Amino acid sequence: MVSRKTRPVIYISYGVDVILFVLLVAGGVGWFLALALVEAAMWLVRLIWLSPLMLRFILKRFGDMIPIILVVIASGFFLIQLAPGDIFSTMALNPDIRPGDLERFRRAFGLDRPWYEQFFRYIWNVLHGDFGFSENFKAPVFALVNQRAANTLILAFATIIMAWGFSIPAGIIAATHQYTWKDQVISVLAFFGLSIPNYFLAFLLLYLISATGNWLPIGGMYSLGGAELSGIERFIDLVKHMIVPVVVIATSITAGLTRVMRANMLEILNMQYVVTARAKGLKNSVVIYRHALRNAINPMITLFGFQLGAILTGSALVERVVSWPGLGKLILTAVLTQDLYLVVGSLVYGVGLLVVGNLIADILLAVVDPRVRVA
Repeated sequence: MVSRKTRPVIYISYGVDVILFVLLVAGGVGWFLALALVEAAMWLVRLIWLSPLMLRFILKRFGDMIPIILVVIASGFFLIQLAPGDIFSTMALNPDIRPGDLERFRRAFGLDRPWYEQFFRYIWNVLHGDFGFSENFKAPVFALVNQRAANTLILAFATIIMAWGFSIPAGIIAATHQYTWKDQVISVLAFFGLSIPNYFLAFLLLYLISATGNWLPIGGMYSLGGAELSGIERFIDLVKHMIVPVVVIATSITAGLTRVMRANMLEILNMQYVVTARAKGLKNSVVIYRHALRNAINPMITLFGFQLGAILTGSALVERVVSWPGLGKLILTAVLTQDLYLVVGSLVYGVGLLVVGNLIADILLAVVDPRVRVA
């Protein structure tokens, strides 16, 4: 609850949001990254007045992120060196490039040094704002990852909305109509979604769309000439291109969440307090949505923290199949070409999404469940 004394400070902070966002965008930072950075920083500032305990909890979790990210970076350097060759190995097949030139390239990128020395050198460069250079794409790693990650996050948010929007009501229907035809249909669809591989479903949908008249785009993020479209037309074009990858990625996630929601609801509906509520004559809808659902959804919120990481993992092959310019496709290309700094930069971004997703899940769980409080 915001007190009268803190209201002016909170209102002023919203104005600071706009100013910082404009300054970052004017300085060349992408609007999505600028918005994320400004809101994250300013909400931490607002928590000084709104909830100091929550601020302390969030800062502690951010502190826990540091060793995790360091271990991931070190693992990336170690695992890449286990593979034979490097990104310059294919250049050795070119007769116009001398072996001495290749060695000079390796020294310039630090690839002639042990993995632990590369690791500490990378950390030192990151602290100075240098995330490395991608030899494969001829561009800074930070710019590449930032651009592709924004495209993947668009898919991730759309996938989460679709998966949660379907799995929660489907799980409730299956649990409240146990062993009926509704429960059996939902269970069959859930098992189908869990069993079919994402990349195979993507190929299947692309084949069906192309065989029935190409009524949906089957590749890319925008149509040819999309830059000439107006804002609304460009958004509609983006939504059309998102349908196939979102449906493919959301299928397995929705199936898993539906099974979890059904199991949670069945457990809660058999508890004593639900039986007592029904014995008091409460309506079935009140018992289900006011008493049972609130407790059944808590494990789902915990799973939310892993959704961003799961989407990033499951989208790599799908993005490649549908030619979506996202982070998963970038990571796959970086691994296949042994682009060291691009691999590490992508891993850091992916682990950051996973940790931030778990942090958001912890905060939502503390808000939804009165038994869970930040202490």
